[in-house]
Amino acid sequence: MREYETTLIVQPEISDEGRETLVQKLDGLVASHGGVRLALDDVGKRKLAYEIRKFQKGHYLTLQYLDQPKGAAVKELERQLRIEESVLRFLTVMINPEVADIEARKVEAAEQERIRKQRAAERAAREAEEERAREAAEREARSAAGGFAAARDEDDADEDASDEDEE
Repeated sequence: MREYETTLIVQPEISDEGRETLVQKLDGLVASHGGVRLALDDVGKRKLAYEIRKFQKGHYLTLQYLDQPKGAAVKELERQLRIEESVLRFLTVMINPEVADIEARKVEAAEQERIRKQRAAERAAREAEEERAREAAEREARSAAGGFAAARDEDDADEDASDEDEE
């Protein structure tokens, strides 16, 4: 069997359910044509290098799978991706022309997917922490600016009082 990787960009507005339906459809196509799904990497929303169909962002997905040497699953998968309206672009690349031990490759792919999910969870936690720190810094800056404005108003009031005393 040969190992393939298909990277696709879907519309950023597509719901999680819609994206999940698309992934299940692709998994079914691969399986029905004698292929074996190895891994799915949901990269997330990214800014596109250039506008595609009036979209400036896209949701990236990468599907790794095994297929027979004739590539029936690849042909059908690409045909369906061309028809699917939510898919902006896709690219299929042959990773390995000959996978000898399919079971070992499945185990390796499962381990890679587990590591990828763990890293994604860590990244999400780190981004949430950075967001909380940024919000705290903004609140502090606003309160400091508010204190500065109040002090400035007091100085202006003192100057007005001294101007009245001089007259």
